[in-house]
Amino acid sequence: MNSPAPKTTPPSNGLAAQLEQIGLRALPAQLDDFLAHATSARWSPRQIIEQFTQAELGERSRRSLARRLRLSGIKGFKLMTDFDWAWPAKIDRDIVERALTLDFLPEARNLVLAGGNGLGKTMIAQNICHAAVQAGYSVLFRSAAALLEDLHRQTVEGRHRKLRTYANVGLLCIDEVGYLSFDDKAADLLYEVINRRYERKPVIVTTNRPFKEWNEVFPNATCIVTLLDRLLHHADVTVIEGNSYRVRESEQETAARRRKK
Repeated sequence: MNSPAPKTTPPSNGLAAQLEQIGLRALPAQLDDFLAHATSARWSPRQIIEQFTQAELGERSRRSLARRLRLSGIKGFKLMTDFDWAWPAKIDRDIVERALTLDFLPEARNLVLAGGNGLGKTMIAQNICHAAVQAGYSVLFRSAAALLEDLHRQTVEGRHRKLRTYANVGLLCIDEVGYLSFDDKAADLLYEVINRRYERKPVIVTTNRPFKEWNEVFPNATCIVTLLDRLLHHADVTVIEGNSYRVRESEQETAARRRKK
């Protein structure tokens, strides 16, 4: 009788493909190195499983963070280490720094940053949102115009789905309220978003208009008083005053170019 053929170990590239098929991400890409290290270090089966598990958890955490950052819409921004606290004539630094610790999120408190153009409202909001993503929260950062256009162009069923998304995300930032004027329908949609999150999920709003002028942003809208009541009931509000930082930077760049000539 012929003796049975000896069992052979499948090539590592085939094993890597099989690992990918069952949903693993970290190990397939570094399988040869992992096996070589495990062999040279004489890891026990338990150590192999522990190291394998840690690698997979780390990779899944990294991918989750990258996905949440991509979906958040935060995009590029300057870090708070670049923020010049001495430039605004008025800013409540305590409120901003406390918000950066994310303590308002579990309390479902809102944060409103109000003030003129070029004073860092969006930069502050982006840093807070980025910190929330890193802490594991789902985040959506949208300009008021983009959010309202997104809701306005939907079918009735699509709008219901979008409203649920905006209502349930861990942290919603609505940037640049007041930079454009909207109709009363837009005000109703914004109210619906704020109302659905009321006392459930926090909202960050940046605006360049005092609240008394919001009826000019949404002319003929009847829900503005109620909208502001919901937004400000549980909220920290900081008003930032001063000259535009962007104008200052532009003037400094112009002066620097002149000195080089």
